[in-house]
Amino acid sequence: MTNPTRTQLPPITLRQADSQRLAQLAEAAAETAPATAEFLADEIERATVVPDMAPLAGIVGMESEVTFRDDATGLQKQVTLVYPKSADIEVGRISVLTPIGAALIGLSAGQAISFATPSGELKSLTVLEVRQPN
Repeated sequence: MTNPTRTQLPPITLRQADSQRLAQLAEAAAETAPATAEFLADEIERATVVPDMAPLAGIVGMESEVTFRDDATGLQKQVTLVYPKSADIEVGRISVLTPIGAALIGLSAGQAISFATPSGELKSLTVLEVRQPN
């Protein structure tokens, strides 16, 4: 049996600087959050990396505002994807070093992704809209 989280992953795109910084973040978090750090590292490894000045219209990058749907519940959420030090769930700023944050990075509107949470629960979400920071 194949692992659905590895066979149905959509293509993703990252800017070079984000790719490098996220790789360092994943490495630094390997001991404290091993499952999420490994997931983020895997996402970075499979991403298409573009120059920093390349436009990423409609693609989730750092500081992007993202509206996504939890495919199991149908609930929609709007969040801003940030680095861990800027995270504040109360105001919708989620860390890229969370399972949802790592899943969102590099996706574009209309793409869906399935991933396992650290507890082993399979989650699926679909990106509905992406707005770039001003």
